[in-house]
Amino acid sequence: MMASPPDTSKTSKLERYNSYLRRRVSSAKVIAASSYILFRATLLAALLLIFLFVLHSPPLLLSGSRYYSSRHLNHRSLLSSSSASYGGAAWEQDVRRSATPRRADGLSVLVTGAAGFVGTHCSLALKRRGDGVVGVDNFNAYYDPALKRSRQARLARHGVLVLDADINNGALIAKLFDVVPFSHVLHLAAQAGVRYATRNPQSYVASNVAGLVSLFETAAKHADPQPSIVWASSSSVYGLNTEAPFSELHRTDRPASLYAATKKAGEAIAHTYNHIYGLSITGLRFFTVYGPWGRPDMAYFSFTKSILSGKPITLFRMPDGTAVQRDFTFIDDVVKGCLGALDTAKKSTGFAGGGKKRGPAQLRIYNLGNTSPVPVAKMVSILEDLLRKKAKKNVVTLPQNGDVPFTHANVSLAERDFGYRPTTDLATGLKKFVKWYVNYYGVETTKRINRERRIAGEEEEGAASSA
Repeated sequence: MMASPPDTSKTSKLERYNSYLRRRVSSAKVIAASSYILFRATLLAALLLIFLFVLHSPPLLLSGSRYYSSRHLNHRSLLSSSSASYGGAAWEQDVRRSATPRRADGLSVLVTGAAGFVGTHCSLALKRRGDGVVGVDNFNAYYDPALKRSRQARLARHGVLVLDADINNGALIAKLFDVVPFSHVLHLAAQAGVRYATRNPQSYVASNVAGLVSLFETAAKHADPQPSIVWASSSSVYGLNTEAPFSELHRTDRPASLYAATKKAGEAIAHTYNHIYGLSITGLRFFTVYGPWGRPDMAYFSFTKSILSGKPITLFRMPDGTAVQRDFTFIDDVVKGCLGALDTAKKSTGFAGGGKKRGPAQLRIYNLGNTSPVPVAKMVSILEDLLRKKAKKNVVTLPQNGDVPFTHANVSLAERDFGYRPTTDLATGLKKFVKWYVNYYGVETTKRINRERRIAGEEEEGAASSA
C-alpha cells in the first residue's frame, strides 16, 4: 500500500503569510524613512525661508539696517548709518575743533537731529555765543533731505560739524564721547508728525523709543563724565486733556496718536534713567514750532506752497463747527527756551559704567509755547495777506487721525526757572517765514514782481535823464 503525499498546503500558506509580513514590514520601513526624510526636508526648507526673510527684511531695532520699505516714502530708517568710515586722527581733530568752546566756561554740546529745523537753529545759537557744538543727523527722507543738506551746509559755514550718523548706533555715539567729554546733550532727533504714524508706525518706535534708550544707555554707562541731557518731548502728550491752558501738572496718560504715545513713553524712560543712573534730564514740550528753515510737513509751510501754486488747502473744523486752534510758537522763542534749559541743567550724579549714583539727579519737564492759541483759519488769512494771494479752501471735519482740537501752553514754570518769555506774535513770525521761503525757493510773488518792476522803471527814468 503506497504512502500518501505530504500535505504542503499549510506550509505554503504559512510561507505566503510570512512573505506578506516581510513585505509589510519592509514597506513600513520605507514609508517611515520617507516620512523622516520629508520631515527633515520640510524643516530645512522652513529654516531656509526664515533665513531669507531675515536677510531681506528691514529689521526694526538692529543697527546697520539700510532701508525701510519703499511704500513708506522710501523712509530711511533711523537705524541706518554710514559711520563705518568714521575714525582716525583727522576725523577726531575735526570733531574736537567743532566741539571746543570759544568762551570761558562755554558748553560742549552734542546736538542730535542737528540738521533738523529746531536742531539747526539751536546749533547756530550755541555756536554764535561761543559754545562748542557737534551735530549728528541721519538725513532720513521723511521730508526732502535736500533741505536738511542745505541746513548742514549753513552750519558748516559757521564752524559746526554735522555727522551723517544715527542715534541707534551706540558704538559711534560712544566713540564721540571718547573723543570729546561733552558737558551737555541736546537731543532733538525724532520721528515727527502725527498722521505719518498711521503709515509707518515702526519708524516712531525706532527713533522716539529705541533711539532715546540708545542715547541714554551711552550717556549713563559709557560717557565719562556723564553729560546733562535736554531733550524734546511734545505738547502732543496732553492728548485728550481738556483743561486749558495746558500745565505740566495736567494728565498726560491719554495720548491721541502714536507719536504722542512714543513721546510720553520717552518721558517715562527719562524718569527711569534719572532714577537708576543719576542722569540729569530736562524734557521740553514744544508747541507747534514754526519759522524760517521750517519743516515742509507743517501746515503753515505746506499752505504757503499750495497758495502760491494755486492748489487748494484743507482746513479742519470740529464736528460742532468750532475752529481748530494751535499755540503757534516762533522758532527764536523756542531756541531761547532750549538754551535756557541747557544753561540751568545741573550735573549728572552717576558714574561711567552705570555704577551707583552719588545722589538724586535733576529731573524736569517744561512747556515751551506762545501762550496765545490762534485759529488755523486766522493763520491762513495772515499768509494770504503776506503772499497777496487768496487760498482755495476745502473745509472738512477733523478726522480721528490723532490731531487734537486745540493746544494752549502755560509756560509759568519755564519763566520761573530760566526766564522763558515768548515775544513773537504769529503775524510777525509768519512775515519772517515768508521772506525766507520766497528767497530760498526763488518764488516770484506779486509783491516781488511789482518791486522789481518799480526798480526797473526807476532805472529807465534815470538812464533817460542822463541821456
